[in-house]
Amino acid sequence: VQLQASGGGLVQAGDSLRLSCVASGRTFSNLVMGWFRQAPGKERVFVAASRWSGRGTYYADSVKGRFTMARDNAKDTVYLQMNSLKPEDTAVYYCAATGTQLILSSLYAPGNYDYWGQGTQVTVSS
Repeated sequence: VQLQASGGGLVQAGDSLRLSCVASGRTFSNLVMGWFRQAPGKERVFVAASRWSGRGTYYADSVKGRFTMARDNAKDTVYLQMNSLKPEDTAVYYCAATGTQLILSSLYAPGNYDYWGQGTQVTVSS
């Protein structure tokens, strides 16, 4: 599976951005898709995940109510709509995928994902 993320940029606090991640190489609807982020000097952490079609979307507490993850199976694409951005959202954002049907408690660990995109930088100024 190849993942290509895009949509990052430099914005001000309170602004919005939409990230996109296009997947290729495998039946998209069967993939568990995730978004993670990594700030400088910190570990990569979970942001959101979407289990295979119709099985729910899950968010980190830090982004709940501000970020929305959506998947378009017809376009093999997942999106991360980020609203009300804060300086602490500044990070490199990565999309990830796995063909393993992860249980809920396994969605949050980066090590459970087999495929990663190249990352896209999001910088939020105060």
